[in-house]
Amino acid sequence: MAERVRRIAEVPAVAPSPPDAADLLQQVARGDEHAFEGLYDLVSGPVYGLVRRIVRDPAQSEEVTQEVMLELWRTAARYAPERGSAMTWVMTLAHRRAVDRVRSAQAATDREDRAHRRETTREFDEVAEVVSTRLEHEQVRRCLSTLTDLQRESVELAYYRGLTYREVSELLGTPLGTIKTRLRDGLIRMRDCLGVAR
Repeated sequence: MAERVRRIAEVPAVAPSPPDAADLLQQVARGDEHAFEGLYDLVSGPVYGLVRRIVRDPAQSEEVTQEVMLELWRTAARYAPERGSAMTWVMTLAHRRAVDRVRSAQAATDREDRAHRRETTREFDEVAEVVSTRLEHEQVRRCLSTLTDLQRESVELAYYRGLTYREVSELLGTPLGTIKTRLRDGLIRMRDCLGVAR
């Protein structure tokens, strides 16, 4: 008898086969918390590895992994063995969650960038615009004062009152060619005075 017991003791114990993800998912679908613990132990490492490759940030990767595990608990009944392996189904869920997180983070970054640009864009400064316009008007008046009386009169009639060259000619009783010459010479002097590039 002792010999028989010794022989039985020497027989190597057969290691239990690792749990099958498909079986565990079916048990989780029935609300088996113990099966969920086994499923968690089986898939959380590979899920985290996949998520980490996509999301990159360790803390966010852990969050996404927890979201995937929670989704497995809630949706285990949706697993259909005829459509593929349980591990493929789990990793597909993980991949989708990770991609969603990256897109969400990118959208948030884009929104923040747009908001920052709006805040930093200088708003129209009405006071600066008024001052600039007054300075320009003052410079134009100064340059007009450098023209001869005949040039200044022709420029003011044509450009400030909006008369045509012919109307200026008739109003001043001066030949049209002379008015054109006065305007051309006056505008050249104005351009030089204002420093406008040719």
